[in-house]
Amino acid sequence: MFGTSGIRGEVGQKVTAQLAFDVGRALASEGYERVVVGRDARESGPLFADAVSAGVRDCGGDAVRAGVVATPTLARSVWRVDGDAGVMVTASHNPPKDNGLKLWDVTSQAFDESKQAAIADRLRNDKFEPQGSQQLGAEISAPDLDENHRSALCETTDLDDDLSVVVDAGNGPGILTADVLRDLGCSVTTVNGERDGRLSGRPSEPTADHCSDLCAIVAGTDADFGVAHDGDADRMMAVTDEGEFVSGDVLLALFGRRYAEEGTQVAAPLNTSLAVDDALASVGASLTRTKVGDGFVADRLRDENVVFGGEPSGAWIWPDETLCPDGPLAACRLAQLVSERGPLSELVETVETYPTKRTSIPTDDKRAQMEAVVESLTDEYDEVDTRDGVRVGVDDGWFLVRASGTQPLVRVTAEAETDDRATQLFDRAVELVENARADGGRAVRGQ
Repeated sequence: MFGTSGIRGEVGQKVTAQLAFDVGRALASEGYERVVVGRDARESGPLFADAVSAGVRDCGGDAVRAGVVATPTLARSVWRVDGDAGVMVTASHNPPKDNGLKLWDVTSQAFDESKQAAIADRLRNDKFEPQGSQQLGAEISAPDLDENHRSALCETTDLDDDLSVVVDAGNGPGILTADVLRDLGCSVTTVNGERDGRLSGRPSEPTADHCSDLCAIVAGTDADFGVAHDGDADRMMAVTDEGEFVSGDVLLALFGRRYAEEGTQVAAPLNTSLAVDDALASVGASLTRTKVGDGFVADRLRDENVVFGGEPSGAWIWPDETLCPDGPLAACRLAQLVSERGPLSELVETVETYPTKRTSIPTDDKRAQMEAVVESLTDEYDEVDTRDGVRVGVDDGWFLVRASGTQPLVRVTAEAETDDRATQLFDRAVELVENARADGGRAVRGQ
């Protein structure tokens, strides 16, 4: 039921008003007496936010209604309004036909596996505790949570220069970033700044292909850089002053090198580039790898020695600020980095990268397919990590095969010291996945 980013899927199929209502009931029945409910700008959001609120109140809890907010705004605010938990109605970077529910605890961290399991158990077994008319919960309007988030970012950001920034808000609550950067003295141009529940400006996920308009605008102006958010602004990706999209691995290397010190660690998932290891080694720090998913990165950030974490997909976490990926915070930290150390295009050039290849393969049964692939690779290679899918390490590179936590896809990533070797590893991984699908999940042996 819960993937790497909560519950997510197509409206009317996996995600329904009944499910949202039951999630609210499960939270209140589990003892969360005051639940903060927010949503992104999707057209289906009001329905599901209303359903969550009704479910919480049905089982005696109070629902604090936050309205349309960014996911990091909601996560940061649970404790501010004396909440016990938060529910964000969002499908994040998924297409408009989808929606979802992501749960947050009072520390601003996503529900961990044990907390999710408790909610899932109540949902599967209808273990709810509806109350009589005298014990029903109340619905309460939240204060201005955007203003709290905005003030917090301004307090922790110090810019030496007046920068020019283009912000692609992705038709969602990420427009907060433009407001904060203006507060900090930046000149800001916005793209897709109007809230649109159909996400009509561009596909929500801020990839290189989806950010072509942003790249062109930055390249055609005197902007110092550009940033792009997904539909709920927990992700942030960047464009250099020359209009070049910056890969997530390079951003992770730049942030890690800036915020890590000798003897400290940065947390990132198994699909992170060796370029990040190299960047951290240059300052005496190291990378600690986790399962894929910002929740697993956040778990590792509870360790005292781990000072920053992120995912190449655009989720960045500074534990001194919050344990939620915070796109507006990442934009501010990027502005600070450019202000301190010069043009983003020049900073990017200091990161030595390796040839990397990625793809996503549709599947009808990702579990069976992954079981077959894991069995094959365990027999074929010596260095195999099966914490999350299967990651194979070789002397001159690595590849990872893992099932998507939110979509019917198997994702393949390969990286090596040379392009030919990366292609070889990538092709072998794709062959295993496709053969496993063709054989109905039966293992395919290497040659």
